[in-house]
Amino acid sequence: MKKNIHPKYYTDAKIICACGKIIITGSTKPETKVEVCSACHPFYTGKKRMIDTAGQLDRFKKRFDKSAQIKADIEKKAKEAKEAKKKAKAPKVSAEKPKKAAEKPIAKKTAVKKKATAKKVTKKK
Repeated sequence: MKKNIHPKYYTDAKIICACGKIIITGSTKPETKVEVCSACHPFYTGKKRMIDTAGQLDRFKKRFDKSAQIKADIEKKAKEAKEAKKKAKAPKVSAEKPKKAAEKPIAKKTAVKKKATAKKVTKKK
């Protein structure tokens, strides 16, 4: 066996159950705490007993609610930042409206050019 690469092994390690039973065994940790052991587990004892899962559910719900709150805060900040960015980029609206009369002749000129090019193409054939 190589030296100085393996963890320290405790031959008298203790496993302590919530019911109070202490089991002596070998482990790399000197002490381990468990909630259920063979002395109090319903499978081994034959007794029907509710194991405390309410504490686990409460802890899960608490973490879930906290993460949902954090996500909501992030979405709210992102929405506010988007609105602020939109306001900053919005062009300033002038009081004068563009003249429609100036736009119409330009449209007519392009239509005339299209007709002229169409006539040239048909004449070549």
